[in-house]
Amino acid sequence: MPFGYASPEQIMRDKADYARKGIARGRSVVVLQYVDGILFVAPNPSRALHKISEIYDRIGFAAVGRYNEFEELRLGGIRYADINGYTYDRSDVTGRGLANLYASNLGRIFTESIKSLEVEVVVAEVGETKDGDAIYRLTFDGSVFDEHGFAAMGGQAEAVASRLKERYRESMTLADALEVALTALTEPGGERPPVGQLEVAVLDRNREHRKFLRLTGARLDRLLAQTSTPPADAAEPSGEPSGESSGESAGPSAPSSGDKPSTPPPTGPEGPVDDGSSPL
Repeated sequence: MPFGYASPEQIMRDKADYARKGIARGRSVVVLQYVDGILFVAPNPSRALHKISEIYDRIGFAAVGRYNEFEELRLGGIRYADINGYTYDRSDVTGRGLANLYASNLGRIFTESIKSLEVEVVVAEVGETKDGDAIYRLTFDGSVFDEHGFAAMGGQAEAVASRLKERYRESMTLADALEVALTALTEPGGERPPVGQLEVAVLDRNREHRKFLRLTGARLDRLLAQTSTPPADAAEPSGEPSGESSGESAGPSAPSSGDKPSTPPPTGPEGPVDDGSSPL
C-alpha cells in the first residue's frame, strides 16, 4: 500500500506548530539589560534543574522548552567555548559565535529530523560598556534575532514582551530591572511568582574575570526588598506571627490551608521536570 503524500511545506508547518505548542507550555523567561550588565529572570519550580546558566566568562545562557533538549545545546556550547578559548584566546569566544553555532544545529535538526527541538534559547554577552552588550534569541528552526534592551520567550511570550516594552527603560538599576521583569512575568491582576520558585542571575560587567552570578538566598531577598512590590513570600512582616491569626504557635503538625509551609510548596501542575521530558 503506497504511503500518503504530504508536501514539504505542509511537513515544515506541522513541525513548526508542534514545536511552538511545546515551547508555549513552558514558563516564560525574561532577559534584559540594566546599567551594570544583563539580568535573567525565570519562574522555575525545579530546584535541581536550571533554565539559566553560564557558558563562558562573559556569556550566559537561558532557555525554555524541554530540559533534556536545551541541556544538550548548553553542554555543546560549553565544549565549543572551552576548545576555542584554549586553542586561540579567551577573547575569541563570543556570544555571536555561540549564536551562530546554535543556529546551525537548530536549523539542521529542524530540516532533517522528523521531530524538531521544542526549545527557544537566549545567548547573552556582557561587554566592557553597555554598548558592548549583546542579546541573541534563537528559535526552534535556527532563526536568530538580535534583541536590543530585552527579550522574552516561552509561555505567553508576546504578552510578556508587550509588558516589557511598556516599562523598560535604559540604564535601570538592578532592583528596577528586577521589578520590571517580575511585572512583565505577572498576568494583570495575578500574583507574582513565589520567591522560592524564582531563578535569577546576572552578567555583571563590574565583576572580575567571571561575570556570571546566580542570585539566591539572602542576596535575592535583599534585592527583592528594594523593588516596589516584592513577592508575598520574600519576607515575613516583622510585627506579625508566622502562624494563624488565632494565636496558636506553629507546631510540628501539618499546616492548615491558610499557613505558609516551612518547605517549598508543590511545584504546580507541571511539577519538577526531573526527567527532562516536560516543558520547563
